[in-house]
Amino acid sequence: MPAPTRKVLGRLSLPERTFVADALRTETVGGVLLLIAAVAALIWANVPALHDSYESVSHYHLGPAALGLHLSIAHWAADGLLAIFFFVAGIELKRELVAGDLKDPRAAALPVVAALCGMAVPALVYTLTNLTGGGSLSGWAVPTATDIAFALAVLAVIGTWLPSALRAFLLTLAVVDDLFAILIIAVFFTADIDFAALGGAAAGLAVFWALLRKGVRGWYVYVPLALVIWALMYNSGIHATIAGVAMGLMLRCTRQEDEKVSPGERVEHLVRPLSAGLAVPLFALFSAGVSLSGGALGDVFTQPETLGVVLGLVLGKALGIFGGTWLTARFTRASLSDDLAWADVFAVATLAGIGFTVSLLIGELAFDGDATLTDEVKAAVLLGSLTAATLATVLLKLRNAKYRRLYETEERDEDLDGIPDIYEEDDPAYHLRMAAIYDRKAAEHRRIAERKTAERLAEVTGGAGEEDHRRA
Repeated sequence: MPAPTRKVLGRLSLPERTFVADALRTETVGGVLLLIAAVAALIWANVPALHDSYESVSHYHLGPAALGLHLSIAHWAADGLLAIFFFVAGIELKRELVAGDLKDPRAAALPVVAALCGMAVPALVYTLTNLTGGGSLSGWAVPTATDIAFALAVLAVIGTWLPSALRAFLLTLAVVDDLFAILIIAVFFTADIDFAALGGAAAGLAVFWALLRKGVRGWYVYVPLALVIWALMYNSGIHATIAGVAMGLMLRCTRQEDEKVSPGERVEHLVRPLSAGLAVPLFALFSAGVSLSGGALGDVFTQPETLGVVLGLVLGKALGIFGGTWLTARFTRASLSDDLAWADVFAVATLAGIGFTVSLLIGELAFDGDATLTDEVKAAVLLGSLTAATLATVLLKLRNAKYRRLYETEERDEDLDGIPDIYEEDDPAYHLRMAAIYDRKAAEHRRIAERKTAERLAEVTGGAGEEDHRRA
């Protein structure tokens, strides 16, 4: 007897759908703020009267020099505020591993393979472009990252009704993408290591973990400890955002019997708005401010480093994610959900070519010391992300009517119990409620029909009498 085929990108379970909807709602708002911050940075940096003030603010230093933390504003944004972003990413990853799609190896295979292919192919595209063009291979990792907030902001702006399964795929893909981006930063962009500071950070993390296991509560305990761990990690030579990820992974994301939400979910709910609404937009404000001109944008297509970034984001991401998804479905004998087509997967894969936040960060790390090339690579990231967003918009708009019908089906709740009807089709109580609703509607329509019939008979009778009177 052949094994039953498994559906790829099928309907989510109700708890997973609720979690994804809440997470994406915050990320979408944060993505809109990210767009605003990026546009503000470009205006601030390119208006001649404002350019000098942008440079002055970005390079203004503050912080205790004795602790090795006398950093520029731009540096604080990249190393400090993005630690909050990666802290949330760590919690998301932990939740996916213990309670989400990544818990089931069969379900995890799809986003993991898609994410890996979606990072490997852009890196390969960049490498081949620079090998043939004689450019630097240092930026191979720049086009490998996906910016979920920016991608969701594009979805919000174009008004697509993308089904929850595709949105969840995009979110999970970005979580796995973030994990490997973190590993790339830790392994390939760490130079000299101060083992004393690293040992102090490790000790701090051990204390953080012990306090969590003992159930100690209170932000006044964890926030100061987190700052100490972050400072030690920064001084160790390893990128400070790794501290945020490590602390996020330590939080418990499974619920106990007396809990409505796990500690990880509760902390994520509190910190995510800070990450999406403040940390990431401020990072964008001080990282996206590159000087743009017709000549500078033209140069993006003539230099191998910048061309490799654009091609990696636009072509590499789309081909890598789509190819990884198709290969996973092909070799696991899984079939695509009946409601979707492979064109939908390709559109989402194209949308994943928006690689803003982490791509900008890796660009700064990859070409540290070469300010001109760093700015050119940032311009390439902006141009590549904009191109990917435009292509994805066209592809998604072609299917938007189909998405809207799927969305309306997922959201329909005729019995008004707060649970979409599509999740209750196997519940006898649901059908009894619907039968009672239809009975009440039928009774009301019968009453209306009887009243209308009586009114029509009265009109006919009255009209006949007047006609007879006129004849007499």
